[in-house]
Amino acid sequence: MKRSLRLASGAGPSTPARDPVPPSGSDDELLDVYSRTVVEAVRKVGPAVVNIEVRSSRRSESEPGGSGSGFIFTPDGFVLTNSHVVARASRIDVTAAGGARFAAELVGDDPDTDLAVLRLPAASVGAAQLGDSQALRVGQIAIAVGNPYGFQASVTAGVVSALGRSLRARSGRLIDNVIQTDAALNPGNSGGPLVDSRGDVIGVNTAMILPAQGLCFAIAINTAKFVAGRLIKDGRIRRSYIGVAGQDVPLLRRIVRHYGLPAETGILVASVEPASPAEGAGLRPGDVIVAYGGRPTAGIDDLHRLLTDAAVGVSAPIEVIRSADRIALDIVPSESRR
Repeated sequence: MKRSLRLASGAGPSTPARDPVPPSGSDDELLDVYSRTVVEAVRKVGPAVVNIEVRSSRRSESEPGGSGSGFIFTPDGFVLTNSHVVARASRIDVTAAGGARFAAELVGDDPDTDLAVLRLPAASVGAAQLGDSQALRVGQIAIAVGNPYGFQASVTAGVVSALGRSLRARSGRLIDNVIQTDAALNPGNSGGPLVDSRGDVIGVNTAMILPAQGLCFAIAINTAKFVAGRLIKDGRIRRSYIGVAGQDVPLLRRIVRHYGLPAETGILVASVEPASPAEGAGLRPGDVIVAYGGRPTAGIDDLHRLLTDAAVGVSAPIEVIRSADRIALDIVPSESRR
């Protein structure tokens, strides 16, 4: 069947041409709202984002150093970034959004949470607004701003994919309450802000999983607030230490049933450091740690979570399985010097 097209200039009353108007809630309309949201969020946080270039004492002057991102989070020029960005740096240069370049001072870093604080010699009016990662919801907009491969103020957008993830730091400890996002990260994004639709910082971009796509992670801003406060105050994070090397092992079922243990795994003590709290308490290689301070330790990560700064110098019971016996020892953790 042939179809005819009737032109407005033909016979009959003419009808003025009108531009098509997308119906309410159409894809075009939603895209405009989404675009405006991202643009406004980037406009808000953009002035706070900085490029970080480091010179390592292990490199020669002719060799290029590493680089990363960061963001100013206080009006007096404190900058948050990743610990691995500034690790072993002999010189740190920061380039602000306006192009001003500064030699920055390392205030302190914490490899166990992969966070570091720098200070610029000049005050800044472009400090980012910090949000509340406790209020995040899976599926909400997440926007990453950074300097991948030296391209300043690059923006990627996605959503919060998951909350409460754990990520192992380069130091070996687990970082808890990590945000997973599909906002793409690249080398150079590390240390930059992850922001919500209001432009408030909800995380510090830290890692991606290769070769997977869409698996990127950020340290929750509530964790960063705590760590940054301690680093500014003390220059470091205090954690306790007992002086054992160990590995997670399954427990014999008869031992679990006999003692009514809440977990079926424990920590096998592989070695005990000389003159350590563990040696002083009487721990031996071959012991299996099953509880510390009255709380079960199903693995090394559980023990790390309990060995906080509050445990330094405080006597606590540590329970071990030795042969088939359950033994409680008193141990006084010391401060970690790592």
